[in-house]
Amino acid sequence: MRTLLSSALAALALLLVAPAAAPASAAVEPLPQAHAHNDYLHDRPLFDALDHGFTSVEADVYPVGDALLIGHDPFQLRPDRTIESLYLDPLLAQRDGGTLPPDFQLLIGFKTFGEDGVRRLDEIQRQPKYAGLFTRYADGQVTPGPVTAVVSGDKPYELVEGMTDRYAFLDGSVGGDIGRDPALVPLVSEDWTNAFSWDGTGEMPAEERAELERVVAEAHAAGQRVRFWATPDEEGPEREAVWTVFDEVGVDHINTDDLGGLQEFLTR
Repeated sequence: MRTLLSSALAALALLLVAPAAAPASAAVEPLPQAHAHNDYLHDRPLFDALDHGFTSVEADVYPVGDALLIGHDPFQLRPDRTIESLYLDPLLAQRDGGTLPPDFQLLIGFKTFGEDGVRRLDEIQRQPKYAGLFTRYADGQVTPGPVTAVVSGDKPYELVEGMTDRYAFLDGSVGGDIGRDPALVPLVSEDWTNAFSWDGTGEMPAEERAELERVVAEAHAAGQRVRFWATPDEEGPEREAVWTVFDEVGVDHINTDDLGGLQEFLTR
C-alpha cells in the first residue's frame, strides 16, 4: 500500500511540474497548398484550419454599417462574428505567440458592397494593434508580412489599383488576370467546372491536362498563385484523382471543406 501511495504521489508531482502541452497548431506541419474553403462554417473558425496545418483560409464578409460581418448568407450574420473577432485578432495572437504558419493567406470574399468593404477593411488594418501583421504595398514595393489579405468576391479593381499605400491585394480570374502585376493580383482563381470538364473519373483528358499545365506555368511565370474552387470534395477516388493532378502540376492552393481529408492527402 505504501509503495502504491508513493508511486501515485510521484506521478502527481510530475504532472504538477510538467510543462503544459503546446497547442496543436504549434506542432502541426504547415501545408502550403491547403486552403480552407468557407472556413467560418467549421466549429472553430481559423483554429480548426490551423490545427490541420492549413496556411490559407477563406472568409465571406458582408459590410454592415461600420462592421465587417462573417457569414455565407445574410441570415447567418451576427454582431459578434466580425472579421476582427474571428480572424484578425486570433491571427495577431498566433503571430505574437509564434504559432502562425509562414506566408499565411486570408482570402476575404466580399459578398456585397466591395468598395465599402475594402475601405472599411483598410481602416481596420491600419489600427496600431495590427502594425506589422499584414503584407503591405507602398510606393510600388511589396513588403511581406505574416498575413497576406487577398480580396475576392465583389472586387473593386479600380479602387484597389488606385491605392498607393494598402494592405490588401486582389484575387483575379484565371481567364482574365494571368499576367497582371502580382503586386495587385498575386492570386488567380476559377470555378473548376467552368474551365474543365474532367470530374476525376478515369484519366484526365490529355488536352485538359495540357491546358491546366499551361495555366499554372503562365501564372507562375508572372509571379502569381493558382486556385480552383467547385472541385470534387466528397471522399472517394474522384477527389483523390483531382488532388493528385493538382499536386503534380503545382496548383498552389487546393480548395476543400474537409480539413482532415486534405491534411491526410498532403502528408502521405
